[in-house]
Amino acid sequence: MEYPEIRSASYRPDPDRGGFKARMHTLALPADWELPIKNLYHHGMTSQKAERRKRIPTKAVNQVMRAVAPDLVSVDHSATFGTEQPWLYAATPYPTPIVNAFAAAWLRGLQQNPEDPESRRLLHKTFRLLETGALTWQESTVDLLENTVSDGGTVLPASHLFRLLPDVLAARITQLDPYEHQGERLSFRQVAGDARAGGAELMSWPPLTYESKNKKDDGTKRWRYSAYIRLSLRSTPFSEIPRIHLSTGIRRFVRGQVWMPTEDGVSVYLLPDESLIPRGPAPSRFSVAMIEWSRGTTNWRHGGPQGMLVGVSALQQLPPVERLVKEADHWIDGRHDGISVAVSHHTAMGHHAVGTGLMPSERRRLTEWAEQALLPDFLPVPNLRRSKVAQPAKKQLESHKSVPKKEIPEEELAAILTENKARDDRNGVLRRKRLAEALDGLPLIAIVLYQADGTRDRIIQAAEDSLTLSPHRVEQGPTRWVWSTDDLDIKIYAQPIGTLGGPLGRGDKPPAKGREHDQAIAARRTAVAAFVENLKEKAPGAKLALVELDGKEKFAKAKHRNDPKYAIRLGLADAGLVSQFLRPFDHDTEDPEDAEQDAVFRADAAWLDGLRQTGMRFVPLHTLSDAIPDQLNQLAFWLVKRRSDGPTNKAQFTPIAVLIRPGQKCIMGKTADMAEWVPYPELLLSLTGKITQADLKTEAQQSAATAAFVKKTLSMMRGNPTLVLTRAQNIRMRWPWLTNKGLIQDRIGFDRGPLQRISLIGKKLRVIRVADGDRDETAQWWGPAELVYKKHEGKQLGGTAKGLWTPEESNRIFYSSSDKPVSHTISREAAKLTPHVNEKGRSERRPTKNAWNPDLLELAVACLQPGDDPEKWAMFVHQQRFCDDYRDVLGLPLILHLTKLADQYALPQGDIETASPAQEEEQASEQMMIELDFE
Repeated sequence: MEYPEIRSASYRPDPDRGGFKARMHTLALPADWELPIKNLYHHGMTSQKAERRKRIPTKAVNQVMRAVAPDLVSVDHSATFGTEQPWLYAATPYPTPIVNAFAAAWLRGLQQNPEDPESRRLLHKTFRLLETGALTWQESTVDLLENTVSDGGTVLPASHLFRLLPDVLAARITQLDPYEHQGERLSFRQVAGDARAGGAELMSWPPLTYESKNKKDDGTKRWRYSAYIRLSLRSTPFSEIPRIHLSTGIRRFVRGQVWMPTEDGVSVYLLPDESLIPRGPAPSRFSVAMIEWSRGTTNWRHGGPQGMLVGVSALQQLPPVERLVKEADHWIDGRHDGISVAVSHHTAMGHHAVGTGLMPSERRRLTEWAEQALLPDFLPVPNLRRSKVAQPAKKQLESHKSVPKKEIPEEELAAILTENKARDDRNGVLRRKRLAEALDGLPLIAIVLYQADGTRDRIIQAAEDSLTLSPHRVEQGPTRWVWSTDDLDIKIYAQPIGTLGGPLGRGDKPPAKGREHDQAIAARRTAVAAFVENLKEKAPGAKLALVELDGKEKFAKAKHRNDPKYAIRLGLADAGLVSQFLRPFDHDTEDPEDAEQDAVFRADAAWLDGLRQTGMRFVPLHTLSDAIPDQLNQLAFWLVKRRSDGPTNKAQFTPIAVLIRPGQKCIMGKTADMAEWVPYPELLLSLTGKITQADLKTEAQQSAATAAFVKKTLSMMRGNPTLVLTRAQNIRMRWPWLTNKGLIQDRIGFDRGPLQRISLIGKKLRVIRVADGDRDETAQWWGPAELVYKKHEGKQLGGTAKGLWTPEESNRIFYSSSDKPVSHTISREAAKLTPHVNEKGRSERRPTKNAWNPDLLELAVACLQPGDDPEKWAMFVHQQRFCDDYRDVLGLPLILHLTKLADQYALPQGDIETASPAQEEEQASEQMMIELDFE
């Protein structure tokens, strides 16, 4: 369908309502508490460390309140003091003695070393100094639209409203009659919010059930899931109007045993009949607690002997964690002990029969039901209109001729298939030519490390098909394949991966976190490098490796510390090879034919991704004539970041740049320590194993390094037409000009210095910031079917559409969307929450299918030159998502896609002797937490 408009799930205040306020109860930390608490928190720290930690964290106590007092709303993850900055909000006052217990538990948790006698004395002194009776609730009127406006004309909501306003609106949704469609109803409960993440959430309850048969057909399995609704307060660059984004989706729950897939733990949703705190009020919302693996056992977070849950007498009210991790669904129906418990399923845990996501029509129905609670104070943002600027990029590869769905004569079908084969062959020749250009006359020599012969054979077939090699085969197997063409010679060497692809550790025991894990990675890295160096004696010049390796879910039971992927990539890089991984054939599927198609698809994709890592390029050709300068450079900046509590326990901070230069045969890139641009594969290999420099630990140091790198790189481009692209969520926290607060049209800033006119940096320079749907920064959306066919009026049908879209209020903000992937065959009407029958009378209930919700990319045209047309520059960026040699539309414009892929090589693994455990722990605590840009 060619939708003329699309609808976003975004809402703005009705200006005719005269504001939006609410009566609430607030509780503030007295101003005279700040100094004693800060002294307690800083005791035992070095002066440098105390200087870096000026703000007193409330993260831990917020998590405890979220677990056992869900009706309390904390609006910040750092302590604020004084009546002007309340700590807690509530619809009704929470018992003060319980709040005092939370405060006492918080103070105990601030100690650096609770076993230190001096620290204990200071704690008791702090208790004496603080007048706990001062913690009293006050009733007040809260302005829920309080804001200022930036110099660039962007609304800046007050910081506490990012938690508070969505929370108030979510409570209104719970007052609606249940959501209902075709005879089935869903009721929603509010979920305790997270001060660090902002926003508010609701979840349908009781959970829905899907039953599947066992493989032996001797019983059934019950899979449980719910719908969620999430509300977020957001702003848009250059707009003085705040937005509420409403997103919907599926939350799946664990059945049977819980595997701990991440270092962050697993979320557990609790709905008790009575309070989990003695003498506390019965909660109206879901509590959210965490279970985590620590010191060889699983426990409730903050539930150890000195934990806060013990301090507030709540631990004994929680289900025994030992049984919960073995029988996660035992309490899900609330049949025992007066409490319902549901453990959230994570994709890294492995298979779940219920698919992810909602399709457009069902998402539309649920969204429009929930939006009733926002009216009349918040109104839907007007539909986005399709851009009238020329749409498709010029094709360089030929598309298949379509095969009619209706039955046609055999000779006509044969003619179509023959033509499609000819087009594939011509595409292969062109792809081969581009690859030869990227390799600059050298042959392509690749190594395949496989587990099964079938995978090896599929990769060989993918190579022949993608490059039209069949007529040029010189040698075939069993370990070497050779093709010789006029453009390029290709050699593939294949070897079983053997024990190199096995889990890290000894036997079934994964390596322990820290030094033992480092040693396991180092040993496998060395073994892989030695194996490949030996293989390169037979395959000199090898630059690419394709590796068959089990996916993350295979290693989830050991929290991924036995996952060898990082070590294998490091070892291959040491041997000078870029690498691409693919998963083995799925033998657990119920449909072997589907599994084979999926395996072929993944082999094709892995092979082509591998070729792109060599620098091969198909840059989309725009259709905007002289609106875009000839010989335009595309330049993207990206921050490669790793926290020290990640998979390799090492931190990294490396700014990189990627360049698409007209006439250049290969994609280029550079880091701050490179004097010149280098080919893309050389950039990738340079990132492997880097460790952050000692002077790049703090935010200020990293911001200064980013600014220096950006300015130096831009100076190299001076005088040449250049478009700079950045992804907002990746870089703005270290390039603050790119925050919504910092953006001013046609002005550019570095670090925290004054803004300058873009012409002073370069008279041919443009900058566009791209933001995606991460953290609901851009709204979910759908195409209203009735805008295409009037017969759909009133049926709440929705679809997807590719295009560039313009809002009504700004000529510098545009939105880019994509259609569903080629392989995505599920109907737009497929439903998971309730029955749904389409116009032909067929059931569309499809709980097992994965739904796909394409992001709406926001293109903020920040800096242009005089005479530029913002819409045409936005269309240029939109067209850069449509690359001929990718099967589907890219999630980001091509150059940002390439910078994001480079991030995969940032797997820092330094000398295992370089840091003591104490130093590593301190380094971990100094890394940035979740980065949110509320301004």
